[in-house]
Amino acid sequence: MKILVLSDAHIHDRADEIPEPLMKIIDQEKPFDVAVYAGDFTDEDVYRWFKTLGRRTYEVQGNMDYLDLPEEATFVIPILNIKVGVVHGHQVRPRGNIVQLTEIARRMGAQILISGHTHSPLVRVFENVLHLNPGSATGAWGGGGGTGKPSMIIMRASDYGVEVVLYELERGQVKTSLFRFAYRGGTWVPA
Repeated sequence: MKILVLSDAHIHDRADEIPEPLMKIIDQEKPFDVAVYAGDFTDEDVYRWFKTLGRRTYEVQGNMDYLDLPEEATFVIPILNIKVGVVHGHQVRPRGNIVQLTEIARRMGAQILISGHTHSPLVRVFENVLHLNPGSATGAWGGGGGTGKPSMIIMRASDYGVEVVLYELERGQVKTSLFRFAYRGGTWVPA
């Protein structure tokens, strides 16, 4: 199962487009089984484009979105029988507060929580919740900081667990970071 994870493009208020090197990867990898967007499209044309990327799509409303989107979404990765929760992340203070995000994941019954809002990517297991934040797809300024680097995640799930690839654009070059986690007996462990 191949899952695309995007967030915080802020097109057309803070950026014009997702950079070509990341778009090339998206185009080469599609179609995705699932595409997830963790808020702040800010323009309906980006939303319409996103809806074409996956066989199933899940998107949530960001604090800068004026689209009629849900605050939260969930879906199941059947091969692992685990639930994925999706929120933008503006529900917690300070931005990216992993303790509060973990509480949201627990309330949702999710073993993986996808969030955005910080404009900084994150792949981390905390209190047995796998947290994924793809950062900003355009590298747009995030109000409370951010890396300024365009980034995204592609996750592959199999019966052993998940493989997470974080793509970050630095000086025109795509840098990748690979993370592997097994899910055994209800616990995430590095694989």
